[in-house]
Amino acid sequence: MHFHSTKENDMSERKRVWVSPDGDGGWNVKTQGASRAAANFEDKADAIDKAKEIAKNAPLGQIIIQKRNGEIATEHTYGQDPEKYLG
Repeated sequence: MHFHSTKENDMSERKRVWVSPDGDGGWNVKTQGASRAAANFEDKADAIDKAKEIAKNAPLGQIIIQKRNGEIATEHTYGQDPEKYLG
């Protein structure tokens, strides 16, 4: 009997939305793979709210929030999580 993990498939279908510094003191909200930002905000909290809205509208969504220096500060996932197993 073989078990196949669907984790790779789940990750490829997950819509990733980045909150990144724009270089001018503001924040871009950009869906991974898009050629340009979906929105730009002066305030990081507003950018995060927009990213959450986009991610939550996808069956599987994720937001990745960067610090001003480009490091990842935090990530949040939305939608159906992969199955969890005891053990």
